[in-house]
Amino acid sequence: MTILLFGVTKDIIGSPSLSIPSTHINGRKLPKNVGELRQFLGKAYPELNKLSSLAIAVNNSYADDKTEVNSYDEIALIPPVSGG
Repeated sequence: MTILLFGVTKDIIGSPSLSIPSTHINGRKLPKNVGELRQFLGKAYPELNKLSSLAIAVNNSYADDKTEVNSYDEIALIPPVSGG
């Protein structure tokens, strides 16, 4: 599973993308939905929990926590955007 990172998420993780092995993570199964993925990422990278919002897109569409994810999906973390 590859996750594309943008803005501050790229800074927090230290890379423009994050690869999660397609079998298990430290003896755990892969996240089955966006909610499980959000929890996994929050535990692995606690700084993500400090963001005021964090949208997750699956296959170019914003997804809610119940949206299923598979190892072949294109997933992106979209942090809050500011500007003027």
